[in-house]
Amino acid sequence: MSFDINQIPSPCYLLEEEKLIRNLEVLKRVQEESGCTIILALKGFAMWSVFPLVKQYLSGCTASSLYELKLSHEKFGGENHIYSAAYREDEFDEIVSIADHLVFNSVAQWQKFGRTARGAGVSCGLRVNPGISEVKTDLYNPCAAGSRLGILPEHLMATPMQGVDGLHAHALCENLADSSVTLIDAFEEKFAAWIPELKWVNFGGGHLMTHKDYDTDKLIERIRRFREKWKVKVYLEPGGAIAWQTGLLIASVLDIVPTDDLPVAILDISATAHMPDVLEMPYRPAVSNADEAGKKAHTYRLGGTSCLAGDIIGDYSFDTPLEVGSRLIFEDMIHYTMVKTTMFNGVRHPDIGIWHTDRSFELIRRFSYEDFRNRLS
Repeated sequence: MSFDINQIPSPCYLLEEEKLIRNLEVLKRVQEESGCTIILALKGFAMWSVFPLVKQYLSGCTASSLYELKLSHEKFGGENHIYSAAYREDEFDEIVSIADHLVFNSVAQWQKFGRTARGAGVSCGLRVNPGISEVKTDLYNPCAAGSRLGILPEHLMATPMQGVDGLHAHALCENLADSSVTLIDAFEEKFAAWIPELKWVNFGGGHLMTHKDYDTDKLIERIRRFREKWKVKVYLEPGGAIAWQTGLLIASVLDIVPTDDLPVAILDISATAHMPDVLEMPYRPAVSNADEAGKKAHTYRLGGTSCLAGDIIGDYSFDTPLEVGSRLIFEDMIHYTMVKTTMFNGVRHPDIGIWHTDRSFELIRRFSYEDFRNRLS
């Protein structure tokens, strides 16, 4: 453990600055050696207190909504990209006043808003569906059967492409290099007729290039060949890869409740409010110094403080008994977690902090009653 847990409040999302820098260095290498441009997908990581650091490595952000776009514009100050499944008329003028790149999800949206965007000087693109299924869980599979995300090649055939600068193909979710290559291969095969007229191609996110098993050399070589063949600018926009394994959620035991099954340790966090993918995907988060049920001497079911009966994180075993006040560390809780939290039940939201490279702790944000109240009416 590289940080002093006694300096950290509970509950708290803790970003380890040294690990974030390590990931950013990987992205830097990929950009330098492949010639691509990597931008930050705010849907995966939007901790703007570290944008000054991230900006040393990445040139901009991509947003999924007006609010994310405004965050990119105000707090990052680089290239502003946006893609949305559909744009609202009452927001579009503000969007094009900020955006540098704008991607439309459908032919109808391009025909409705394209002229306005082009008139504002925005570089416009269309999202396409490359028809591959590299993601096993349909909840996160952009190319699942019946997907609403992106235009199929047969639907693009009759579309006037004048004014379209780029195509965007997002088909991955925390995939390794073989899937990245599969995406580029499929895109090249199915959309070759349009590529010569493009200025840029965006291969989206889900390229988990900071994972220990990701073959970055394979990605670099494939992007380099694509760029050399087609003479276009290539963008990647990972969210997860940037903050992968860079931070934790620290929690404490509030009570231990005996049941007709396992004893339940009630924590000062909530799965449904603070770790929603645990229930949505679902998945079992790693807990430091814990194992599967029965593997160690003392087994507990970990539960949250909300009133939801299913606010259960999972069953874990420990070498020593848990007690009220025991600290638990949930690993890899910075990407795609903080961006999805809620204040359901008014349960106290975890603090947000940074463990700096100089071994000091900085409390970035503590949430208050007013934060909860002001979300309501």
